[in-house]
Amino acid sequence: GAPKFKWSHLWEPAIVNPVNLKSYTIPIFNLRDPYARSFHLSWLGFFVAFLSWFAFPPLIPEAIKSDLHLSAAQVGNSNIIALCATFVVRIVAGPLVDRYGPRKVMACLLILGAIPSGLAGTARTAEGLYVLRFFIGILGATFVPCQAWTSAFFDKNCVGTANALVGGWGNMGGGATFAIMTSLFQTLTHAYGLSTHVAWRAAFAIVPAPILLFVAVLTFIFGQDHPAGKWSERHTLPAAALAVEEGHQIPLDHPEKKSTLSSESKDEKDVEGNAAVSVRPVIAEEDLELVKSTVDVAINEPVTLKTTVKILTNPLTWLPALAYLTTFGVELAIDSKFSDVLFVLFSKKRHGFNQTTAGYYTSILGFLNLVTRPAGGYFGVL
Repeated sequence: GAPKFKWSHLWEPAIVNPVNLKSYTIPIFNLRDPYARSFHLSWLGFFVAFLSWFAFPPLIPEAIKSDLHLSAAQVGNSNIIALCATFVVRIVAGPLVDRYGPRKVMACLLILGAIPSGLAGTARTAEGLYVLRFFIGILGATFVPCQAWTSAFFDKNCVGTANALVGGWGNMGGGATFAIMTSLFQTLTHAYGLSTHVAWRAAFAIVPAPILLFVAVLTFIFGQDHPAGKWSERHTLPAAALAVEEGHQIPLDHPEKKSTLSSESKDEKDVEGNAAVSVRPVIAEEDLELVKSTVDVAINEPVTLKTTVKILTNPLTWLPALAYLTTFGVELAIDSKFSDVLFVLFSKKRHGFNQTTAGYYTSILGFLNLVTRPAGGYFGVL
């Protein structure tokens, strides 16, 4: 079974379930471990995506609204369009993750989102802003590979915590962007003397586009598709699981073993050379048998029409979706509009209250995800 939590689990190699190759622990400080790298790349990709996705609202109150001569209705429409794109792309992203794996989908979404982010400065009219924000909204779909990635790497005793951490830390990008973009804009206008017309456009070329491409490259180079190695090998059960299904009982005589997958043989294999992961079983007593059944162990299954219908009709799918709609939907609405509302309400009433001040206050809401989402995952596991 899963080990009890120890602080050393945060930096020691992942303790892996040898049946499904998922980790019982979250070794966030051990970057040499593929489980740790996948964990950090998943939230980092979501973080920079959220930062770029919401890079417009911080600059709307003083810069973009006046430069493009936007009405309140046009600002609202641009916010709605940005969210609509995410709704569409997330539906597409799910099957793509099932087919190609979360690593490739994450990197491709970041690259696709970097293109319109880099072109943000070309907006001259409200219609141009609509088009750009629609395609930048592609970045909102990174939540799908973010969650799928950690779900593939972490076992059921800690997957809720892992998902909550990457979701929360990634979601903080929505807070960071209000602090970063407003500060950058102020620096460009005050320290470098750029006009409002030029400064907000330069800000997009300096932060969102380059950072999206940088993280995409990191994901391609340092990420791993699946604990088994390649995403195409995810349906192949580990040798230990096959032996268990055949009724064999496998004693673990050594604290450390290498386990690998084989698509051509169902015989158990001890691999001392290269393997996808290092399996360190948890043994309560000496000579404890590995497992006696795989009933309570999650294994990746291929997606078919039958399984898709089963998933969609399951209350465990649509009930959380409704909860997500009413909670995260409100958060997105607030992130899109709160800075502009604060600026309108207080810019003329309080001396020194400007776009940057409104952005700093709004960023607090996004930074709350540092605590709120991980707390939800922790209590969900309990």
